[in-house]
Amino acid sequence: MPNNTLKTVSTFEELLDAKYGKSGTARRNEFEESSQRFFISEMLKDARKRADMTQAQLAEKIGTKKSYISRIENGKGNITIETLIKLFETGLNRKVSITIS
Repeated sequence: MPNNTLKTVSTFEELLDAKYGKSGTARRNEFEESSQRFFISEMLKDARKRADMTQAQLAEKIGTKKSYISRIENGKGNITIETLIKLFETGLNRKVSITIS
């Protein structure tokens, strides 16, 4: 992105448009999916640490492998809604609420 483009940007949405393309484009969709994986991975790490659990303990509690928890926490693994709910509600005693906008 050329520096002169940044001079005309006044909102975060305009910055995203300039850097990743308009909403709905392949590049923007890829960025937004990556952002969501990162956000979920950070929430999971934080909740697990607050619960004073290791990845292995969380994995055992929900019936999966530590390596799967590690992949999710590193933003590498795809996660289903079912697994997301199981991780937080069963594994960490946290409530999951999903908003679609």
